[in-house]
Amino acid sequence: MTLPKRLFDIVLALVLAALLAVPFLVLCAVLLAVQGRPIFYVAERMRAPGQPFALWKLRTMRPAGPNEAGVSGGDKSARISPLGRALRKTRADEIPQLWNVLRGDMSFVGPRPPLRQYVERFPDLYAEVLKSRPGITGLASLHIHGFEERILAPCRTAEETDRVYTRRSIPRKARLDLIYQRHQSVCFDIALIWQTARRVLMARFRHKPPHVR
Repeated sequence: MTLPKRLFDIVLALVLAALLAVPFLVLCAVLLAVQGRPIFYVAERMRAPGQPFALWKLRTMRPAGPNEAGVSGGDKSARISPLGRALRKTRADEIPQLWNVLRGDMSFVGPRPPLRQYVERFPDLYAEVLKSRPGITGLASLHIHGFEERILAPCRTAEETDRVYTRRSIPRKARLDLIYQRHQSVCFDIALIWQTARRVLMARFRHKPPHVR
C-alpha cells in the first residue's frame, strides 16, 4: 500500500467515524433491542496468504452452528433477519470495518477479503489478488455483487453454494481486482467510493415505500 493511499484511508476513516458515531450507537441499541446479543459478527478473513485478521461487521443473521462455514448463498438466506436485510442493502452492517481500516487490516478500496479456505485452495490466484490490501468496496464489489447474489440465491446446500461460487464468482472477481491493481490510485479510489455511495443511495430510494395520500 502506498503512503498516499494509507493516509487517505486514515483521514477518511476518522472523518466517517466522527460523523457516524451517534447514528452508529443508536443503531447498536436498536440491534440489541430487536435481535439481542451479540451485536457484532467477527469472522476470520485473509489480508494476504498466511495473514488472517478479524473482520468486524454488525450481525445480520442468526448465529451459525459450529460446523457452518463458507460464503452466504440461498442455503443461508433463512437466517438473515428482516433488520439484517435492511442493513445489508444499505451496507450499514459494514460500519465497524472502519476499525479494520484504521488498524491497517483493510483499505477503503480493494478486493473483498476472502475466506481462508479459498486462499488455500487457490494460492496462486490470491497471491496476486492480495498484493492489494483488501477493501470495503472495490471494482469487483461494484460490478459483481448483484451478479453474485443472483447466482448464489438458488443454491440450497453449502456444497452447491461453494461449487457455484468457486466456478462462476471467484474468477470474475479476480479479473476485476487485478484490473484495479494495475490502475490503483487515490483518484481511482475516490471515484469507486463515490460510485458505491451513489449505488447505495439509489437502492435505498428505489425501494422506498410509495407516499400514501
